Amino acid sequence: MTITPETAASYILVFARVGALVMLLPGLGERMISARSRLALAVLLTLVFHPLASRSLPALAGGIAAPATIAVLIGEIAVGLMLGLAARMVVASLQTAGTIVAQQLGLAFAQQVNPAAGSYDAVLTNFLTLLGITLIFATDLHHVAIAGIQGSYAILPPGGVPASGDAAMLAIKAVGRGFTVAVQIAAPFIVFGLLFNLGLGVLSRLMPQMQVFFLAMPATIIAGMVILLAVLGIMMGVFLEDVRAFLGEMLPG
Repeated sequence: MTITPETAASYILVFARVGALVMLLPGLGERMISARSRLALAVLLTLVFHPLASRSLPALAGGIAAPATIAVLIGEIAVGLMLGLAARMVVASLQTAGTIVAQQLGLAFAQQVNPAAGSYDAVLTNFLTLLGITLIFATDLHHVAIAGIQGSYAILPPGGVPASGDAAMLAIKAVGRGFTVAVQIAAPFIVFGLLFNLGLGVLSRLMPQMQVFFLAMPATIIAGMVILLAVLGIMMGVFLEDVRAFLGEMLPG
């Protein structure tokens, strides 16, 4: 089998989009997965998707060095980064929700390294993030992410750089969606924090001699942990449903 410059260029173009998406999509693009594993997965998916994706590629005369091919290559990388970052914003809702929950329970200063983000976050944030990633694999949502890579070729065919207006609109929707989901996940703790602090204020006015704040911290933590155990399944269900809905938007039809 003879590999022509056009054939090599088509594989590179497919790898550009697939590689960018594998680097950022939920479950597949986590920092805990080694770079070699992600690279191997991207190459494997490129080989699998190439027969279908190559049909939508424009004519590649002159190989990868041709100016028209380079323009398509830049566009494919831009599409992969645009879709991948949008999905990453939705997944980041767990970090925002975890931060809100930790602040409401007074545990925001209990921090450790978050292996998913490579930064220091509250312990509850790390717990929710790792639990969400685990459930993505447990519920086979990574299969939907892989199907979304293929579906992206039907939604955004290769051929150029995405319009800046469309990219900005997608980014705004992704960020807004991420914050909306974060507030929905943390809603029980936001309500708990408001009611609990309001009750403490009333108690301190009724009984000025009582050291309210010495009682508030342990009571907040205990009550918050009980609420977390009660609503954890619902919180993760809301997160997984939103991730499924977002990835489903990348599927044709």
